[in-house]
Amino acid sequence: MNQEIRLFGAIAVRPAVLALISQFETATGLTVAVKWELNPTVKKQIEAGEPFDLVIINPNLVQDLTALGKVKAGSQVAFGRIAMGVAAKAGSRPLNIGSVGAFEHALKSARSIAYASEGTSGGYFSGLLERLGIADEVKPKLVAVLGGQTASAVGRGEAELAVVPVTSILAAAPEVILVGRFPAELQSYVDFAIGISADSTDAEAAKQLSEFLMSTAVDDILVAMGVERHSKRV
Repeated sequence: MNQEIRLFGAIAVRPAVLALISQFETATGLTVAVKWELNPTVKKQIEAGEPFDLVIINPNLVQDLTALGKVKAGSQVAFGRIAMGVAAKAGSRPLNIGSVGAFEHALKSARSIAYASEGTSGGYFSGLLERLGIADEVKPKLVAVLGGQTASAVGRGEAELAVVPVTSILAAAPEVILVGRFPAELQSYVDFAIGISADSTDAEAAKQLSEFLMSTAVDDILVAMGVERHSKRV
């Protein structure tokens, strides 16, 4: 009997992984059922008993689930990392964020800035504003967006700019454009890892999907979607 592989992943990797699923299904004859939530929500739902075969979230969360017996020990592999970027509505005025000074000026000049208030990226951005000393000036402009729709909020006109992993910005085209990635001095990459469920109904099929997602054959597609591979595969 051909069962579905249940893939549970973070919203930030959704655009890149979805671009690969049909290729995997065609090559193997297996089917993949996907579910997406913010990183912390994925972990909470798995802890609460959500069934899955493969998970893609932050490495520390995979480690936590392994310690809880939810993820099979030794199955964790480093999937890749996603840079933080700034999004604007297509057709808006050109914006320079190439230096720390230009980045700060863009944030202070913006009328409103959407961010993922419950996500990993939102936590980093809030801390960055404090570190730069512009929190008091910028925070009143922040628009908290739930459910991983941060980039789309710009397209809908709910915010002038959005701060979010670049995968989400690229996937929101053509209504949304990538203004640019954070300056190198301020960049924070959101890392992702794959883990196989300790209670998978088909551990071999889950392993096949993990190996496919880790293969060099899909690197170019992932890079085009905003996922940077680690130089060394674990």
